[in-house]
Amino acid sequence: MELPTPEDLRERRNTVGMTQSALAERADVSQPLIARVENDDVDPRLSTLRRIVEALDEAEGEVVRATDLMHEEVVNVGPDDSVSDAVELMDEEAYSQLPVIQNGVPVGSISQSDVVHAGENVGDLPVAEVMSESFPTVGADATVDEIRNLLDHYKAVIVTDGGEAVGIITEADIASHVS
Repeated sequence: MELPTPEDLRERRNTVGMTQSALAERADVSQPLIARVENDDVDPRLSTLRRIVEALDEAEGEVVRATDLMHEEVVNVGPDDSVSDAVELMDEEAYSQLPVIQNGVPVGSISQSDVVHAGENVGDLPVAEVMSESFPTVGADATVDEIRNLLDHYKAVIVTDGGEAVGIITEADIASHVS
């Protein structure tokens, strides 16, 4: 992640025609802090810098959130479902992996690779015995950049609200949004 310089922040703010006060209000910080950051008089905390950058992104209309990308239908299996049922569902849906969800909460994932590595005669076993760790979770307001970073390391990201799965995002969703 490349952090913006004070000059970058000032230039972006001026490009969208925003005053320091307006930016401060959107980022929930003080106007003097914006002035000090833009003048390179202070190094803000990363969380503060993030709020400033997100406020500028929103002003530019560039912010894409998890809710803009996610599929609300989360095709999944439960930990007590049989491995053969999971494989059948993956085949039906043409997915190579599925989230494992119990009472709305992501508890793991199962992939064709997990099944192959589990050995022979695993079809009657419960998914819980062959599943892998859960896909990472994000809130509905997570940005596309945050999601992209996770998708560099995982096959999918689960969108949660109050701990319960409300959507799923894969690299294909990011690609279709970009195109």
